[in-house]
Amino acid sequence: MSLVNRPAVRRVRSALEALGSSARVIELAATARTAGDAAGALGCQQGSIVKSLVFRVAGDPVLALIAGDRRARQARIGVALGLEGPVARADADFVRQATGYAIGGVPPVGHQASLPTVMDASLWRFPVVHAAAGHPHCVFGETPDRLASMTGAVVDGDTAA
Repeated sequence: MSLVNRPAVRRVRSALEALGSSARVIELAATARTAGDAAGALGCQQGSIVKSLVFRVAGDPVLALIAGDRRARQARIGVALGLEGPVARADADFVRQATGYAIGGVPPVGHQASLPTVMDASLWRFPVVHAAAGHPHCVFGETPDRLASMTGAVVDGDTAA
């Protein structure tokens, strides 16, 4: 079976369609588990890869969409979303519970429930960015504007360094 027909990837494809996106899921021969892997497989700059990172803010899940060549500024995540409380990186079990996806394939859309989302403003350096699509070998491309709109993200210039 093609990876694009796996249930997790189908959920992403359905979410993209429901959100009015014309993006198509691309199945890669090589893994896209890391931003470097994805950039190498796609032949693009690492910064144009969207890392979908899940954090706990006061125990609740939030999503940070960070450029592949940047690191999340953990302390800034809650502030950017107007949330108070300690911020911690989520473990694999919490990520799967919050999103329905395993680390390495977490997409920015198609989660089990809507998550407060912050998006790194540096992604606008690129006309198209690529994000995971539910499996470590699947990605989709979209404009930063559309991705922000589809996710309801708060765009912030200080969430990544």
